[in-house]
Amino acid sequence: MSIRQLFLAASLGLALPAGAQSNAPAAAPGPQPAQTPASPKQPTLSPADASPISLAQALQAARNNLDVSLARRALAAAQGDVAAADHGPAPLLSTKASSIDLQNGIGGGNVFSQKRIDKAIGLDWAWERGNKRELRTLAAQRNAAAFKADIEDMLVLQQQATAFAYFDLLAAQERITQIAELANSASQLASTAARRVQAGDLAQQDAARTEIEAQRASTDLLSAKLDRQRAALALAQLTGFTGPGSLVAQPDWPAGLASDAKPDGNWTYPALEARADVRAAQQRVEAARAALDVASAQKKADITLGTSFDHFPGTSNRLLELRLQMPLYGILGGYNFQGEVARAQAQLDQAQDLLEKTRRAASADFQRLQQDKQGAAARALSYEATILPRARKVAEMAELAYNKGALSLTELIDARRTLRSILIEDLAARTDHAKAAQAWLLRQP
Repeated sequence: MSIRQLFLAASLGLALPAGAQSNAPAAAPGPQPAQTPASPKQPTLSPADASPISLAQALQAARNNLDVSLARRALAAAQGDVAAADHGPAPLLSTKASSIDLQNGIGGGNVFSQKRIDKAIGLDWAWERGNKRELRTLAAQRNAAAFKADIEDMLVLQQQATAFAYFDLLAAQERITQIAELANSASQLASTAARRVQAGDLAQQDAARTEIEAQRASTDLLSAKLDRQRAALALAQLTGFTGPGSLVAQPDWPAGLASDAKPDGNWTYPALEARADVRAAQQRVEAARAALDVASAQKKADITLGTSFDHFPGTSNRLLELRLQMPLYGILGGYNFQGEVARAQAQLDQAQDLLEKTRRAASADFQRLQQDKQGAAARALSYEATILPRARKVAEMAELAYNKGALSLTELIDARRTLRSILIEDLAARTDHAKAAQAWLLRQP
C-alpha cells in the first residue's frame, strides 16, 4: 500500500459514518504514532526554574517597560518646556556710578553722600507685544500633547511586540511537546527494529534508517528547546521579568477562530483620528502653527521700560530718570524676521505632510490588521478542521499497515515525516492567528 493510497483511504474514512468506522480492525502492538493532545502539555520544569506568566501579566508589564519609560521621560521634558515658555522677561536691576571728574577730582568726604559721583539705581522691564507669551505657551502645550499621544502609541506598539513574543514562547513550548512525542515514537521504532534485526526479521539497513530517524528527532528536540530559550529571553526583555529561571507562557490561545475566519464584506474600521499616532501628528501640526504665529509676532518689537533714581552731591540728591527702548526692525536694519517666519512656515508644511502620511499609514495598517486576522484564522481553521485530522488518520493507518506487513519502512517513515510537518504547520498557523487577533484588538480605540 502506497502513501497516496493511505491519504485516499484516510479521506474516505473521515467521511464514513461512525458505525462504519467502528468495524475497522484494531491496531496490532507496535510503535505508536506521535499524537498531539487537544490541550498541549507544557514542558515540565522544576518550580525553581519555572516562572509562569499569563498573557494579561505580560501585557501589563509591557506598559511599564523601558521604551514606555523613555516616552514618559520625553513627556516630562515637554511639560517642562511649557513651564519655561509660560513666563515673561524678568525685570532688570541696574546700578551705575558716572560723572566721575578725573581732572578736578571728586572731592573729599563719604563716597556715598559727599564725593561728587553721580550714583544711580534703576529697574528695566521688557513689555512683550504681539501676544508672544500666550503663543509660545500654546506651542509648548501642543508639543506636550503630542508627546502624551506618543506614549499611548508606544503602549500599543510595546504590547503588540510583547504579545508576539508571548505567542512565540507558547508555540515553542508546544513544539517541544510535539517533537518530544515524535522523538519518543521514533526511539520506540528504532528499538523494535533492533530487536527484529537480532531475530533475523529485518535487514540491517532498515534498522539503520530507523536509528537515523531517532537521532534526527532527538536533534530536533534539542533545537526546539533552544528556540524556547530564545523566545523566553525575548519576552523577558520586553516585560522586564527576571525570575530565577526561564519564563513559561500559560496556554492562552485566542478564541473565536471560526468567527475571525468568516468573510465579512462590510468591514468597518475605527476612526483614524482616534489613533494615538494620528493624534500625535495632529498635535504637532497645531504646535507648528503656533510656532509660526510666534515667529510672525516677532515683527512687533518689544518695548523696554525703565526708570532710575540718581544721587549727585552738589547738584541734587534726588534725580529721576525715565527710559523707553524699542528696536527698529525693518526700519533702519532692513531685516524683519523673514528667515524665522520662512523656517516656521516650512516646518508647518512639513508637519502637515507628516500628518497626511500618518493618516494614510494608519488606514493601511487597519486594513492590513483585519486582513491578516481573517487570513490567519482561515488558515488555522483549515488545519484544525481538515488537514491535521487527515494527517493523523494517515499516520495511524500507516502504523497499522506496517505492523501487518502491508507497508514498507520507507513509506512509514514518509507518513511520520508528513505528520511532523503538518503538526509544525498547524502550530505556526495558530500562532499567526493569535498574533493577528491580538494586534487587531490592541489597535481598537
